[in-house]
Amino acid sequence: MSDMIAEIDKRGLIKDSYLIEGIRVEECRSIFLDWALFEDHEMPQAERIKLLIEAYGNAAPDHPMTGVLQAALDAPEGEAKRRGGRKSRVIGG
Repeated sequence: MSDMIAEIDKRGLIKDSYLIEGIRVEECRSIFLDWALFEDHEMPQAERIKLLIEAYGNAAPDHPMTGVLQAALDAPEGEAKRRGGRKSRVIGG
């Protein structure tokens, strides 16, 4: 499994976050966002997150990154919808 983890966390962002003593949840969110936006992999993101939790989170259930990863899995999936914009302000579209 370590080869798979190395493949889905190529830059080691998630791994390194678990090594930073005293890291805060806000910092973990930022690291996770960087990982989520810039790690390119064919495997669906939810599956990658599950593997990361198995690799790192199960051994550190109280770590802030574990909470961030779990929250990413628990977030509702769906289409992003526009809110606001010109069309909502102009009568008659």
